[in-house]
Amino acid sequence: MSAALAAAAPPAGRRGHPLVRRIGGRVLALLAVALAWEGLVLLFGIRPFYLPRLSSVLGAILATPGAYAAGFLRTLAETLIGFVAGGAFGVAIAVAFLRLRALRELVFPLFVVSQTIPVIAFGALVVLWFGNTLLAKAVIAFYLTFFPVTVNALIGLESVDPRQIALMRSFGAAPRQILLQLQLPSALPQIFVALRLAASLSLVGAIVGEWFGDTTGLGVLLLQAMYNENVVAIWAALLVSALLGTGFYAAVAALERRLVFWGAEQ
Repeated sequence: MSAALAAAAPPAGRRGHPLVRRIGGRVLALLAVALAWEGLVLLFGIRPFYLPRLSSVLGAILATPGAYAAGFLRTLAETLIGFVAGGAFGVAIAVAFLRLRALRELVFPLFVVSQTIPVIAFGALVVLWFGNTLLAKAVIAFYLTFFPVTVNALIGLESVDPRQIALMRSFGAAPRQILLQLQLPSALPQIFVALRLAASLSLVGAIVGEWFGDTTGLGVLLLQAMYNENVVAIWAALLVSALLGTGFYAAVAALERRLVFWGAEQ
């Protein structure tokens, strides 16, 4: 009986859920980076003005956890709203450009010109229009998100083999069916390339928007630390921002693996 159970058990190298192994590996990597940070600062005697110890940075966060938690949640909300709105708008306008060539030739150059405006200048206008509100910061995140999604979605939609479209039409498929069952699924890999990029850009937009005046947010904490010349607080705000950006990127990548499941088989 024991021999049968031993034969049925999975090999030792295959035990454990893949997600658990992946998370465990990343946790170990983070611990290695943390130990290297702390150790190198101590080993080479790096001055705190250039790079404080990680323990000092974590101590600054733990000294006022409420401020960092509130800033994290506020910036996350601004980033998420702008990212979702920009992603949805980018895909929708790409479909419109695919269907209406005249609209594409008229509007797409305006999109290109809009992206030459520095985000600082655009952010100043948005804050003047909407005030120091969550909506204003979300609009700035939207501004940095929609264009790469539009471009990549359009490239993906146009890359569909015309013979596949002709085949579906020969079976009586309507344009809406072709879009939903062929073109959009085929464009998903390209769309997610842009979404992964936009995950970082939208966070940058939200933080920059907070620099124009607000009371809560990671950008506010960073700006206050800069004004006070508090290097440890600057690194604390940067560390929390990096954790938010990394987590957001990982969430988009996980969604990509779930939806673009055939990508791992190629």
